[in-house]
Amino acid sequence: MNWRVLAGAIFSGLLAFFVWLAYDPLPASGQVQMVRQAVVQESPVLKPPPAPDPAWKPTALPSSLRSAAGEAPRPAWYRMRFQLAQQPSEFWALLLPYFSGGGQIWLNGHIVGDIPVSTPQMHVRWERPQLLLLPPGLLRAGTNDFCVHAAPVEGETVLNFPAPRVGPLSELRSQYERRLFWVHTMPELTIGGCLVVSVMVLLIWWRLPEELLYGWFGIATLMWAIRTLTFVIEAVPPERWQWWRLVYLASTGGFIVVMALFASRLAGLRSRRVEPCLLAYWAAGPAWFLLSGLGNDTPVNVLWTAGLIPIAIGAVTVSFVAAYRQRTVASLVLPVALAAATLCGVHDYLVAWWPEALMPIAPDWAGERYFLLHHGANALLVAMGLLLSARFVRSVRAVRDVNETLASRIADREKALAENFARVAELERQNAAAQERKLIMREIHDGLGSKLFTSLSRVERGAMDGPQMAASLRACISDMRLALEALAPDDHDLLIAFGDFMFRWQAELQAVGVRCEWTVDVAGDELPLAPHATLQVLRIAQEALTNVAKHAHAKRVVLSLRRSDDWLLLSIHDDGTGLGSPIAATGRGVLNMRARAEQLGSTLTIEQSEGQGTRVVLALPLQADVFLAAYTRAERLG
Repeated sequence: MNWRVLAGAIFSGLLAFFVWLAYDPLPASGQVQMVRQAVVQESPVLKPPPAPDPAWKPTALPSSLRSAAGEAPRPAWYRMRFQLAQQPSEFWALLLPYFSGGGQIWLNGHIVGDIPVSTPQMHVRWERPQLLLLPPGLLRAGTNDFCVHAAPVEGETVLNFPAPRVGPLSELRSQYERRLFWVHTMPELTIGGCLVVSVMVLLIWWRLPEELLYGWFGIATLMWAIRTLTFVIEAVPPERWQWWRLVYLASTGGFIVVMALFASRLAGLRSRRVEPCLLAYWAAGPAWFLLSGLGNDTPVNVLWTAGLIPIAIGAVTVSFVAAYRQRTVASLVLPVALAAATLCGVHDYLVAWWPEALMPIAPDWAGERYFLLHHGANALLVAMGLLLSARFVRSVRAVRDVNETLASRIADREKALAENFARVAELERQNAAAQERKLIMREIHDGLGSKLFTSLSRVERGAMDGPQMAASLRACISDMRLALEALAPDDHDLLIAFGDFMFRWQAELQAVGVRCEWTVDVAGDELPLAPHATLQVLRIAQEALTNVAKHAHAKRVVLSLRRSDDWLLLSIHDDGTGLGSPIAATGRGVLNMRARAEQLGSTLTIEQSEGQGTRVVLALPLQADVFLAAYTRAERLG
C-alpha cells in the first residue's frame, strides 16, 4: 500500500474518532437547562447575601467582570434560579464549563460544592470543567435558587463566569467528559507525544547538525509541550507561579517564531536580517515580563502576544508563495496547517482578551471559552512531521538507489578489472615466453653459434684437423646440453639442472685426470630459480671447470652448492697451480664469469694462493626483489 494512502486512512480515522468524541450520543430529554440570567454582587463574604439586598445587579450569562484600571477584580456572588415541574427521583447535577478561580456553590441555602481557591500556600487556575452532584433531597418542585461564589484568578484583571447547565446527571456527564477530554486529557496526550517526538528529532539533529529543519521541528515540539502544560498544571505554589508564567510566555512566543523560521527554511528563504529580528522579538516578551517585576502579566499578554500574530501571518504568506511555486499537493500541507493554526491563535486571543468582538458573530461559542490553538498547533506539528517524514523517506530511497547503483557499478568495475587482469596475465605470459625465446636465441647465438662459426672458419682455412674438429664438436654439444638443461620449459629446479651438469662434467674431468667431488647442502628437495638465473649459474660453473681442465694442472676439484639463509653459495676449489698464465687470469673466460655474476646481482670471488690452488665462490641472493632487478637487468643487457 502506498504510504500516502496509509497516512490518509490514519488521518481520516483519527478525525472520525474526534468527531465521535465531540458528538453527544445520548438523546437530549429536554430536561437540561442553561441558565442565561443572574444577579451579581461583589463580596468576599463566604455566605450568600440576602436576596432583597439592593446590591444585587442583573447580568446576562456568561459574564465578565472587569476591575478598575490597575486593580484586581473582587470575588462575586452569582444568584440564579431554575424551575422544576416536580421533585426529580434521579440525581441531578450542575455543570460549570469553566470555573478558573474556584469558589463555593450553594443550592436552596445549602452548600453543595467547594472548589479550592487561591491561598497564600497555593495558587490555582482551574482549566477543567466542574461537575457538581445535586442531592435529590435539596431539589424541590417549582423555583430552585442556587448561588455561586466565584473567586478571581490572582494576577488577572477579569472575572469570567459561564452560563451553568442544570439537568440530569446522565445527560450532563457526557458534556462534562467531552469538554474534559478536549481541555485536559488532550493536552496531556499532546505533552507526552511532543516530548517523545522532540527527543527523537533532536537526537537526529544532534547526529546530523546540517539538517536544520529537524532542529527547528524538535525545538518547536519541545516548546509546545512546555506551553501545553498550562492546561495540566492547575495548582502551583505562589512563589513559583510567576516563574511558570514566564516559561509559558517564552514557550508560546518561541513556538510561533520557530514555526516562522521553519516555514522560511523549508521555502528556501533565509534572511540575515529577518531571522535575528524574529529571535529578538521572541526574547523581548520574557524580558518585558521580568522587567515588570513578575507582577501583572496582562500588558505583556495583550500587547506582545498580539505582535506574534503578524509573525504567524507572515509565515503563512511565505508558505503559500512557496506552495504556488512548487504547485504540488504535498506543498500545500504546511501552508494550510499554518493558516489553520494562525486562525486558531487569533480566535484564542479574541476569546481571552476581546470576547466582545466574537459576541455578535457567535455569542454562545464565545461564552464557552473554548481555546483552539493547542488543537491547531497539534495539526501543524503533525503536518510538519509528515513533511519531514516524507523528506526522510526520500533521502533513504535516494541512498538506497545510490547504493544499488554503486553496487552495480562496483560489480561492473570488478568484472572489467578481472578482464583487464586476465588480459594483463595473458600479455605477461606471452611476454615471458617471448623473453624465454629471446634468451634461448641469445644463448644459442653467443654460445653454440659462436663456437660453430669459429670451427667452420678454421675448417675452411684448413687450420683444424680431425681430432680438433671432434673436440670442437664435443664442446658445442656440451654447450647445447647446458642450455637445454637450464632452459627446460618444464623444470626450473636448479638442483636437477646442477645434478645433470655435474654428471656430465664428472666424466669429462676424469678423462683429463682430474678427480671430481661435489656436494649439495640445500634444505628441501627443490631450489626454484628463474631459467635465466639457472643458466647463468651453470655457465659460471662451466667456465670455472673449463679453466680447471685446461690451465690449472689440478688432480682434484671439489664443488659445493649450499644455501645459507637467503644466500645461495657455489664454491669450486681445485688443488692446481691456479689459472695458469696471466692471460688466463685476465682472459675472456674470467670476464664472462664476472659479467654473468653481475647480471644475477651476485658477487664472484676468485682466490689464488701458492700450494692451495684456486677457489671460485659465487654468492647469489635469493630475495625476490633482487631476482626481479637482476632479471630486468639481464633483459636490458640482452
